[in-house]
Amino acid sequence: MLHLLYGICFGVPSIKDKIIDSEILIKEDSNYKSSNNSKYDATLINLSEYSETAVAVAQKALPSVVGITVTYNVSSAFGASGQASATGSGVIISEDGYIITNNHVINSESSSLYYQVTEATSIKVHLYGDNNEKLYDAEVVGSDEATDLAVLKIDKDDLTAIEIGDSDNIKVGEFTMAVGNPLGLDSSVTCGIVSALDREVDDGEGHTYTTIQTDAAINSGNSGGALVNSKGQLIGINSLKLSGSGIEGIGFAMPINSSMDIINQLIEFGSVKRPYIGISGSSLTEALSKRYDLPVGVYVEEILKNGPAEAAGLEERRCYN
Repeated sequence: MLHLLYGICFGVPSIKDKIIDSEILIKEDSNYKSSNNSKYDATLINLSEYSETAVAVAQKALPSVVGITVTYNVSSAFGASGQASATGSGVIISEDGYIITNNHVINSESSSLYYQVTEATSIKVHLYGDNNEKLYDAEVVGSDEATDLAVLKIDKDDLTAIEIGDSDNIKVGEFTMAVGNPLGLDSSVTCGIVSALDREVDDGEGHTYTTIQTDAAINSGNSGGALVNSKGQLIGINSLKLSGSGIEGIGFAMPINSSMDIINQLIEFGSVKRPYIGISGSSLTEALSKRYDLPVGVYVEEILKNGPAEAAGLEERRCYN
């Protein structure tokens, strides 16, 4: 699990002599470059092919990524009050206006000794290609703090829904593009690769996420935007990054495969249905069992009202195997 990342660079060999000793021959009007180096034998693909891939992916993905502006009421400990706004990104998943984003983009309630930020008073969506003054009111369909996902809905049809990819079959080193609105710069794209898979990240607030790590630049405002593959298919929702002195190119996205079940539940129910028993209890080990002459199992201390345990007829202060 990743809590903190730091690094140090030392013992870097001199590369000047290696460059001078290498003879690079460029073949005109060719799709590759050949390196005549006694130590290496490599064929390099013409960068124009990479560029054409990036252009095609951007053209396909950009119309499906939106800008989100959230307005909050803020009050200070000194009696002053006002409004503040924050920006993020979202991804259109249906032609009739369903948009996925991060929970932390639309829910930023917080407080300190000096101020308090309330829940959002308005959420506006800006579509790709529209002028900055054209905004759509967004309704929160549902949000889930545990997975940092949320679904919005705007009243508009004929939107360009993104193509959903398969995050279970991506590979380390695969092309990625992050699409979003970093620092309020609408419709920005950055390219990179899949740096690692199944990376566990702790957000510092008690939540742990299993993510895709990428070195495509992710900055403030990219949250909720799209991470797409070389086919322009959505493989992740950009969510987190590491920042600090000496840290570069370490961003994280929620894999779309594991996210879709959450997203579908938010659309259908407005919340995520998770199984639970509905009791407070303590475990009875072999040692405790012998000491108190009770069977090994769970000692039921409290039954939550209207929960599954109450419906099943469980009672408090009894032990069940």
